[in-house]
Amino acid sequence: MKCILGFILFWIGIGMLIMMFLPVCFEVVVVVAALIGIGYCLFCKE
Repeated sequence: MKCILGFILFWIGIGMLIMMFLPVCFEVVVVVAALIGIGYCLFCKE
């Protein structure tokens, strides 16, 4: 379950990264970094 959740969070973060081509604000950068980081940790943890 953690693997699936991590995969979902990772791709939500990637989608938000694409959204960053719109006007960037600090909150967006923080959310993107958090989602990609948490998703990566959950997906890649054994």
